[in-house]
Amino acid sequence: MQTLTAGQQAPDFTLPDQQQQPTKLSALLQQSRVLLYFYPKAMTPGCTVQACALRDSNAELQALGVTVVGISTDAPTKLAKFAQRDQLNFLLLGDETHQVAAAFGVWGPKKFMGKEYDGLHRVSFLINQDGSIAKVFDNFKTSNHHQVVLDYLKS
Repeated sequence: MQTLTAGQQAPDFTLPDQQQQPTKLSALLQQSRVLLYFYPKAMTPGCTVQACALRDSNAELQALGVTVVGISTDAPTKLAKFAQRDQLNFLLLGDETHQVAAAFGVWGPKKFMGKEYDGLHRVSFLINQDGSIAKVFDNFKTSNHHQVVLDYLKS
């Protein structure tokens, strides 16, 4: 697994959102920078904590010129339930074939309770409007991810 790093170009992609509408990264970047955060599974405890904290910080992130977009390997119908249940105020994209996760280098071997499997790693990318990766966030807890991002943006 080779995760993309700051300075590299983010691969452009199109994925369906929670309303099953195609969403293209390059179109989002025409409006603002994008915080693209990969999370393993919708409606699980850790992913819910992370998403709700981003929801609660979204106005501040937008004021700093950043659009939040979450990506998991869930189907758009599950993403819609997640967004509705937790009143999420940002896009969720479904990467069911994990091709986008692989392109960003966040799909690969994981260990859980002694078992090894391939899965989605919890990593976020701050992407500049020119498509370059400004920062990779890979050292945080689900409960403080939003604060790590805000601290970086304010520094």
